[in-house]
Amino acid sequence: MVSQATAFAPASVGNVGVGFDLLGHAIDGPGDTVTARRVEQPGVRITAINGLVRDLPLDSERNTAGRAVIALLQDQQPGFGVELVIDKGIPLSSGLGGSAASAVAALVATNALLPEPLTHEALYPFALAGEAIASGAVHGDNVGPQLLGGLVLATTERLVRIPVPEALLAVVVHPDWQVETRRARESLVEPFDIATIVGQNSHLAQFLAGCYSGDIELIQAGLVDVLVEPRRAHLIPAFAEVKQAALAHGALGSSISGAGPSVFGWFRDPGQASQAAHAMQQAFATAGLEARSWTSPVNAPGARLVDVD
Repeated sequence: MVSQATAFAPASVGNVGVGFDLLGHAIDGPGDTVTARRVEQPGVRITAINGLVRDLPLDSERNTAGRAVIALLQDQQPGFGVELVIDKGIPLSSGLGGSAASAVAALVATNALLPEPLTHEALYPFALAGEAIASGAVHGDNVGPQLLGGLVLATTERLVRIPVPEALLAVVVHPDWQVETRRARESLVEPFDIATIVGQNSHLAQFLAGCYSGDIELIQAGLVDVLVEPRRAHLIPAFAEVKQAALAHGALGSSISGAGPSVFGWFRDPGQASQAAHAMQQAFATAGLEARSWTSPVNAPGARLVDVD
């Protein structure tokens, strides 16, 4: 029986602009790493948090990784406890799914300790239980793609991997700024008018149809957020300029990654993606913000084990 396992979960782009709380895709770049060790004492203990973010709760009930593993062990009743060591590679409040990545990495590592490990799809409800600690809401647009990789439709009941053309790339730019998920969600409290909802549904339908048919023009027509982006744009310095920089260099579409402040764009040409990444960073610089960029296949890999003992 495995006594210790380490897993990596990638960052992700939540919402993908047009699919609020429903769509997300993985990023081949930063991520969180969690080591799970089997112990005789029941329950879940977090013994250390290292990396980019360290001032997170060690109390398992208040930590996304801890709460996710608690839910898994309560369901599986394996007869042992787990100690977790979390190494944060995703910045706090970055719009890159950092709280979700900790939960997913912890689950994948702990799952390897079970006598009969579950599929990644079967870990989804436990990941949702962990993610809810951070955001105050149950949504799988980050944990879904982190579990499965690629572009994923995440409802409350199931995960659906959405096909996209293999050549499509995502540029994700993260400025030195923070937007708390709870604050970003507060900007959506006021009701939306029916015309805006219909417009967003129209874009979502075209986007999904384009993904399934491999129609780049349909994807481009659909990759427009008229629902959430207008209400959250003010939370991100120079957002309009960053988005325009992406579109000016050939992006099929560009919007806020998750709750922000990271901004993403989809591209079909590697050269344009490279130029856009630099231009988007420069646009943030005009607001006095340093920014880092990653260029990743949209079909990036999801969480995986990196060590088993």
